[in-house]
Amino acid sequence: MENREFKEREPLSSLILYYLFKGSIIVPMCYGYFRGRVYGQENVPKKYPLVVVSNHASYFDPPLLASCIGRPVAFMAKEELFKVPLLKEGIRLYGAYPVKRGAGDRSAIRSALTALKDGWLVGIFLQGTRTIDGGIDDPKLGAAMIAAKAQVPLLPVSLWGTEKILKKGSPIPRPVPLTIRIGEVIQPPESNKRQALETVTQKCATVINELHELGR
Repeated sequence: MENREFKEREPLSSLILYYLFKGSIIVPMCYGYFRGRVYGQENVPKKYPLVVVSNHASYFDPPLLASCIGRPVAFMAKEELFKVPLLKEGIRLYGAYPVKRGAGDRSAIRSALTALKDGWLVGIFLQGTRTIDGGIDDPKLGAAMIAAKAQVPLLPVSLWGTEKILKKGSPIPRPVPLTIRIGEVIQPPESNKRQALETVTQKCATVINELHELGR
């Protein structure tokens, strides 16, 4: 990416925290407890920001997604969490950015663009909410819009099996097998026009669903 407005990498303090958290908690959980398999890590650029898009079926998806990418990924978090002592510092170091409830997409887009300028990868669940089976049937345009405004590529990722981690009524995660597949980068829309956004959004959804259908 030629745009020098963006930093090449995430803040050093966040990189350190990321590797500590990943090594001590996420890696043992993903590869041990969940017997995780990860394919396509060679598709992740080593430098520069990008928008990571994924399906979504579990509360466990954000840390699992960030871990498999190999670089810290910033996700949006509700503004109330940034008012909790200690927690606010931890999630801010880990790249979370605040979004006001009911403020609409503009607040989220501005926060995501700021994170990208600071060198972060920004994670967005393409459907905007969890789905029962992990499939994407109603992708939203937010990720493509952010990628178009920043002119950074999108990275499609499939999370397979996460919908089975939490059984209804039980707070204990089940040791189900997980498979994460990372696709090749997709170039951003050339403009913010709806047709361009829809074309790239559908391409991301198609790639993620195809990866998801590969299963275990």
